[in-house]
Amino acid sequence: MKHTMKLLAIGSLLGASALYAGPSLAACTGCHGKNFEKKAMGKSKVVKDMSHEDIVAALKGYKAGTYGGAMKGLMKGQVAKLSDADMEAIADQIKNAPKASAAFEKEAKTDETKLVNINAVASDPKKIAAEDLGTKKEVSEEALGLRKVDLYSEDSVTPEPTDYDRPAPGSATKFERAYVNAPPMIPHSVDGLLPITKDNNQCLGCHMPEQAKAMGATPIPPSHFTNYRPETVLKNGELVKEGKVVGLKGDLGNVSDIKIAKAKKLNHLYQGRFNCTQCHAPQAKVEPIVGNTFTPDVKDKKLLGSSNLIDTMNEGVQ
Repeated sequence: MKHTMKLLAIGSLLGASALYAGPSLAACTGCHGKNFEKKAMGKSKVVKDMSHEDIVAALKGYKAGTYGGAMKGLMKGQVAKLSDADMEAIADQIKNAPKASAAFEKEAKTDETKLVNINAVASDPKKIAAEDLGTKKEVSEEALGLRKVDLYSEDSVTPEPTDYDRPAPGSATKFERAYVNAPPMIPHSVDGLLPITKDNNQCLGCHMPEQAKAMGATPIPPSHFTNYRPETVLKNGELVKEGKVVGLKGDLGNVSDIKIAKAKKLNHLYQGRFNCTQCHAPQAKVEPIVGNTFTPDVKDKKLLGSSNLIDTMNEGVQ
């Protein structure tokens, strides 16, 4: 945990990149906004409103351990390797950042009680009815494919522009899950937070259960702190799975089954889950090309914003 906290850059004024590649602000903008116009996690000061002198004083105070609230211990580690010149350079970059656009300002809002249904437009009955080719006597070329043009207008086809610009962490309204226990989409900006490695995962700083509530973030569920894999080793030329010989070296055959291994609860994040973006992806702002007729079977509406996978992992097996 100490190692994780040292690598944490979420909610901090200075990102991990600044520690290893000079005073870069790439990781900072993920929480503070592209133009430092946001309150990181909805809690920090708006850095763009601070003076150059105040920014430098804050950085020096974090380094000395004399500035900040409950997070100053963490921040001290973040700025430990910065020189006075680095701090001056960081303040210069922040104060020279351009003003945020009106569109960006309008989108950055938080509603802790609301979940956005990102499929609402695609699942609109009118959209689906208009696309139902079975109800039409004639089907035009334009309606046959996803391009929505005739077959002779290839040159006019351009892909829908993909825009992943999102509000900073702590400023974004969360998305509904597509179905019960679906990995939730990432509603906030991931600028400066990627790539994730097993040694540097900035998501943990806000989403670890002990920090999530204070940060207003979705906590990592118990299933991510559980090892479901059977203990399998090669011993004396034999493949031993959960203490039972299941095959011989060179002739293992199929040793799998449909029985989930006994769950092993851990006091740390299971490393098979360290790569968050393997399942959780940023949501692009695009107009859906076709309607979506999928309707999730959700008996408890609370599960649109939370997970009970730890309780249902063995459904269909037991």
